[in-house]
Parts: sequence; C-alpha cells; structure tokens
Amino acid sequence: MISIEELNPIFRQVFDDNSIDITRTSTADDIDDWDSLTHMNLVMAVEQAFKIRFALGELQKLKNVGDMLDMINTKIRT
Repeated sequence: MISIEELNPIFRQVFDDNSIDITRTSTADDIDDWDSLTHMNLVMAVEQAFKIRFALGELQKLKNVGDMLDMINTKIRT
C-alpha cells in the first residue's frame, strides 16, 4: 500500500520544490504552479513510479491528493 510519504517525493520532483509536504486534503489550490501542464506531468510521474495507468475518466474524478492515493492503491491491488 502506497503512503503519502511515498507520494510526496514525486510532488517535490514534479514541482521542483523540496518544501512541499502534501496531505490527503491537498489540492491544486495549495501548491504554487499546479496548473494543467504540471498536473499532466504529475500524472505521468505517478504512473511511471508505480507502474499503473489512469483512464481519463478516472482523472476527472480526483478532487484531492487523498483521492489520487486511494486510486493508486486500488490499481496496485488489481
């Protein structure tokens, strides 16, 4: 099961900001420079790191980091 602590370094790398500390309730509003382009870079980095793939419809359902983490863990289990 993937934890916030395992996901946080990916956020730091994608946003090039070592001060980022995500929580389950973190959203794009909480992180500077989180726009549509960095969102796609983040999705690709997560997919690569955990060897999963998101469908477009799944991405549209994500409201915060907690939703992303839950979806990652669901995909890893299947």
